[in-house]
Amino acid sequence: MTKEELALEVIERLKKEYPDADCTLDYDQAWKLLVSVRLAAQCTDARVNVVVEKLYEKYPDVKALAQAMPEEIEEIVKPCGLGKSKARDISACMKILDEQYQGNVPEDFDALLKLPGVGRKSANLIMGDVFHKPAIVTDTHCIRLTNRIGLVDGVKDPKKVEMALWKLIPPKEGSDFCHRLVWHGRDVCTARTKPHCEKCCLSDICEKHGV
Repeated sequence: MTKEELALEVIERLKKEYPDADCTLDYDQAWKLLVSVRLAAQCTDARVNVVVEKLYEKYPDVKALAQAMPEEIEEIVKPCGLGKSKARDISACMKILDEQYQGNVPEDFDALLKLPGVGRKSANLIMGDVFHKPAIVTDTHCIRLTNRIGLVDGVKDPKKVEMALWKLIPPKEGSDFCHRLVWHGRDVCTARTKPHCEKCCLSDICEKHGV
């Protein structure tokens, strides 16, 4: 089986296993996803979802958050860890959205990358989930699982994994595929315990099965 064939088979099996998989960060506006994905660095999505409720109660829109002092933001978001740097990035990012984009999130990958605290992973998440454009989000689950399955070979650098997957994953499948990897990585192909290969829908085609 070629890597291309393997990729298509993995996509189809994960679709059946997780038909409704989507982003596990709660948001109802694009700028809120931008805030949440910055807070999610080295923090669980579940904790971020709790913390942002308090943040949005006090700062309900882009302008309000842009006018807040970084220290005020930090006070609320510090349970997510790295509070000072995350608050600084969120403050600077919201100021740019307010001043340059009329409070909107730009629908352009390169423009997203220029926002404070936004890297390729975050930009791809926004492009896929908000704007429904082709996207591949190489988070820790994606990197771990694609290496184990054999879609990439010992590649840990997020951008290199992303570039390798662009060659294998049909563009329209990328965003949902990455969400399903997150769900599978949390429930089955876990990081901190031995993978639960006995209940894995990919066990017979996985390169690292049982390892």
